[in-house]
Amino acid sequence: MNRRGFLQGFGAVMLWAGLPPLAKSAWAQAEGLSFGPALPFSFEALQQQARDLAGRRFQPRPIKADATLESIDFDTHQKLRYRKDKALWGGAERPHGVQFFHLHRWVRQGVKIHVLEDGQARELMYRPDYFTYGGTGLDKILPKDLGFAGFRVLNEGKEGPDWLAFQGASYFRTSGPFDQYGLSARGVAINTALPEPEEFPLFTQFWLEQAEGGKTVTIYALLDGPSLAGAYRFVCRKEKTITMDVSAALFPRTAITRMGIAPLTSMFWYSESNHRQGSDWRPEIHDNDGLALWTGAGERIWRPLNNPQSVMTNSFFDNNPRGFGLLQRDRDFDHYQDDGAYYDRRPALWIEPLGEWGEGTVQLVEIPTNDEIHDNIVAYWLPKAPVTAGSRWAFDYRLHWVDQEPYPQDGIGRVVDTRIGRSGIPGQEKGIRPENARKFVIDFAGPHLAEMPQRFDLLPTIWASRGRIVDSYTLKVVGTDRWRAVFDLLDVEGTQPVDLRCFIPLRKQPLTETWLFQYLPEVHRV
Repeated sequence: MNRRGFLQGFGAVMLWAGLPPLAKSAWAQAEGLSFGPALPFSFEALQQQARDLAGRRFQPRPIKADATLESIDFDTHQKLRYRKDKALWGGAERPHGVQFFHLHRWVRQGVKIHVLEDGQARELMYRPDYFTYGGTGLDKILPKDLGFAGFRVLNEGKEGPDWLAFQGASYFRTSGPFDQYGLSARGVAINTALPEPEEFPLFTQFWLEQAEGGKTVTIYALLDGPSLAGAYRFVCRKEKTITMDVSAALFPRTAITRMGIAPLTSMFWYSESNHRQGSDWRPEIHDNDGLALWTGAGERIWRPLNNPQSVMTNSFFDNNPRGFGLLQRDRDFDHYQDDGAYYDRRPALWIEPLGEWGEGTVQLVEIPTNDEIHDNIVAYWLPKAPVTAGSRWAFDYRLHWVDQEPYPQDGIGRVVDTRIGRSGIPGQEKGIRPENARKFVIDFAGPHLAEMPQRFDLLPTIWASRGRIVDSYTLKVVGTDRWRAVFDLLDVEGTQPVDLRCFIPLRKQPLTETWLFQYLPEVHRV
């Protein structure tokens, strides 16, 4: 999937005949917009609509003007602009609110948009004059009822940028704490990384509701796809951080082999641990550099991401997980040297289950890539129980779009760097160093570690699924607050992955989180 294409851009009110205008309402704030009739709405009714939909055979939605939309590439789409004076909850004198995306090559199926107020919903009727077309002439040939590709919520009191966007299939994202887009979330992931094609259900309709003051937007969505239908509620808050409380009700039409809940989609090309795979001049290129886990048993785990040579799927079994997420821990601009994409500002996204999720796995999928334009990382929760036709699944969770994961554990150091190199002692002749071996260097940091003076009686606890661990030690890095664990992995034959685990204990209690790593001999020996 090409992320630069698929996720790019992310008078008076004309009311339906016979309906009176609502003074000081959302409708009155949306000058120049056209609305359909007011109809009652509730989340309970939306769930019933999804259930009824799942009880019928899936009907693919037709694409209008398919050939013309195919011609709207990235450059052309940049010329199609939503008019600022047509913003929902905005206008010429209030440059904030909600604007809408035009359909294009990568998003061709229009979605319906409704506006909610006082339990009443009115459809926002699509009109071509909501957009300017930049001399493309598309306004003269596209259908007048084309529909929207999605929407974005602008920062209050600013011309831009936006802080929240929904566009394409069930994808959405926010700009995070540094006003910089990066990874995306999805409503659900169906059969990711299986021999059969992955399915991408669509959000077909949205209902938007704004709280007083404009800092909270509640979004309801109807999901539909060949395997299931669903109803969603997103309560989105932009305060010191951006959070989204999600309630999802899913109704499978068929048995589903792999139904991923709260899926995250990101990009990892290379970092300091696999920099030889990068052909670019920049030192590192990734939206996120690791998967963080907080297990139901309370263990903190950090799994650095890989860019494998074939699709790799790893499962982390758990019961009632406390949280997981794809993070960007490295925030040093000098490590990226990119003043356009700003990878040092990309948000981290943490999933906090609300209520008990039971048994299952956090599944991490890593797909090969040789460029930054491809999303190649997926993570989600996979329930243990089988997903059968006619069943109902409900999940509540909170998305934290943050700098680092929330709820840090006192006294526990975090992994901040992972490096891999030749085994043995630097300066020794090459022939003396063992074959089929690599050295691993892991740096940990945290307030408690920073306060500890240098000592040499700490030894890392290390486990390897195969091979042999030698020459392990721990020390405080001179001139820093970091502690470093070092070891060599020997006798690794062949190309099969090696799973590694390491942490630093003190008196049988962990000083650090657990570092998990999947060593790929055919990648990391390059």
